Amino acid sequence: MIRRRATEAGIRTQIGNHSFRATGITKYLRNSGKLEVAQQMANHKSARTTGLYDRRTDQVSLDEVERIVI
Repeated sequence: MIRRRATEAGIRTQIGNHSFRATGITKYLRNSGKLEVAQQMANHKSARTTGLYDRRTDQVSLDEVERIVI
């Protein structure tokens, strides 16, 4: 349903229910949440699985991008 509605809305990025799960876990951890609690909320047996949804390191800061000098 999520993919179908995203397509209907003109969103070309691959999206699904796990996209929302990753966003929720990442936001929780960015707000000083604990990985163990995120693991419980996601109903994962392993913290390693929960860590796969952690997108905190995916964002590159503007300061880092400005280091590129051409």
